[in-house]
Amino acid sequence: QVQLVESGGGLVQPGGSLRLSCAASGTIFSIYAMAWYRQAPGKQRELVASITGVGSTSYADFVKGRFTISRDNAKNTVYLQMNSLKPEDTAVYYCNANWEHWGQGTQVTVSS
Repeated sequence: QVQLVESGGGLVQPGGSLRLSCAASGTIFSIYAMAWYRQAPGKQRELVASITGVGSTSYADFVKGRFTISRDNAKNTVYLQMNSLKPEDTAVYYCNANWEHWGQGTQVTVSS
């Protein structure tokens, strides 16, 4: 059974940075595509960024140039470095493995 545990969320001022982590267990992590999604109140869950097992990345237009997804296969962990945060980035951020397994989510709030 695949388990994903996110961490690193919190409250940050506009323009600030956060780094989210997602630790995976119960799977051959290195072969899975990993992704970060987010869901704001009253909105649908949306894809933020993804990374393949060999490190190819893809980003939603609304985070390009600000967010960076990366992975450490030795630690079974995927990261999302978020810079220049905006109030509209406020959401629950979810880790996803192989387009089917979900973590419990971590809250990110961008507010002054």
